Amino acid sequence: MLQIVFSNSRSAYLCNYMLQTSHLQFSYDGKNQLHFPDINCGKGEHWLLLGQSGSGKTTLLHLLGGLLTAKIGSVNVAGTDLKSLSTAALDKYRGKHIGIIFQKSHFVKSLTVEENLMLAQQLAGVKINRTRITALLNHLHVGDKLKSKPDRLSQGEQQRVAIARAIVNQPDVILADEPTSALDDANCNEVIELLEREAKAVGATLLVVTHDGRLKERFEKRIHL
Repeated sequence: MLQIVFSNSRSAYLCNYMLQTSHLQFSYDGKNQLHFPDINCGKGEHWLLLGQSGSGKTTLLHLLGGLLTAKIGSVNVAGTDLKSLSTAALDKYRGKHIGIIFQKSHFVKSLTVEENLMLAQQLAGVKINRTRITALLNHLHVGDKLKSKPDRLSQGEQQRVAIARAIVNQPDVILADEPTSALDDANCNEVIELLEREAKAVGATLLVVTHDGRLKERFEKRIHL
């Protein structure tokens, strides 16, 4: 069942949509289809997508981020249909316009924290900006880890660096996959506040994908799978 909750339904339809899907379906085996609701997220809005394990949350996030491509339906980010882009163009577009925070950080272990963020800039075709990287890490209280390798960081520090990597190119959309599922209440609140604050700082639309029911009351705009 699909349930979409708006604090003001009229304003939801009048907003400038930054993330949209239409008639989106996906199949891993060519037989069993996952059907997803149409999504319309406005610029700068914060959304929560809730669903139990196995409901297709991570698959949907990968479709929204252009990591998977559906044969049926469309995904539109910042006015661009992702399906219209070539593989190389999609990689650059994703790097510049979409910030993704995965359940696992997926850092390049042989690179330092600074080099991982520089790589994110390079892959997006953005000019390397060490000043922004340093300022961003300092802002997230991991500035002293600039030259550290990712495996030398605590889980909390890795999460902060993952957020820095997601927003280093000032994306239009931030997608967070289960950012709080393994955290206690105090750390859960801290991470969500951090995500909301950083999304607001770059004017990005934020979509948190989770099965963590503790987050329901924090988000006025919710989608239930």
